[in-house]
Amino acid sequence: MSGIVVVYHSGYGHTRKVAEYLARGAKAELIAIDDNGDLPESAWDKLAEAKTIVFGAPTYMGNASWQFKKFADATSKIWFMRGWQNKLFAGFTNSASPAGDKGLTLAWLQTLAGQHGGIWISLGMLPSNTKAAKNTDLNALGGSTGLLVQSPSDASVDEIPQGGLDTATAFGTRIAEITEQFT
Repeated sequence: MSGIVVVYHSGYGHTRKVAEYLARGAKAELIAIDDNGDLPESAWDKLAEAKTIVFGAPTYMGNASWQFKKFADATSKIWFMRGWQNKLFAGFTNSASPAGDKGLTLAWLQTLAGQHGGIWISLGMLPSNTKAAKNTDLNALGGSTGLLVQSPSDASVDEIPQGGLDTATAFGTRIAEITEQFT
């Protein structure tokens, strides 16, 4: 494995699919936060051993899901002991609307990483923002801090715009390359 772990919560399966595409690009291990906001006990050891932790959460009502927030709160003992100090971090979020206040969620994920003393990996690609741009383009939503993906509210998991999934894979590749530079 790459030393990269993607820890995420997915309420309806869309964020899980984005996590899978990102993990494919990063050759990362996936850890799902369950519907109660909990992780398997062994997951904490994997997070402790990881070189890079990628946070993933859907954006609900302007921030991460409560399940992800419960996980974040559960990291307070790690924070106090500086257990994730100087790890690399990255993040992504998904919501139904093109904007959907995803930027707030991403900023919160970045803040969580900063509180842990982490080093944040940005998306690192230009936005697709010309008149000719389509939702099949890389970075069609114009993120820079991290990955932003839209899954329309009436879309099945198989109908996530391909540009978002391709951006997830490209971001995973970037995360792996940066992780390699730091090890």
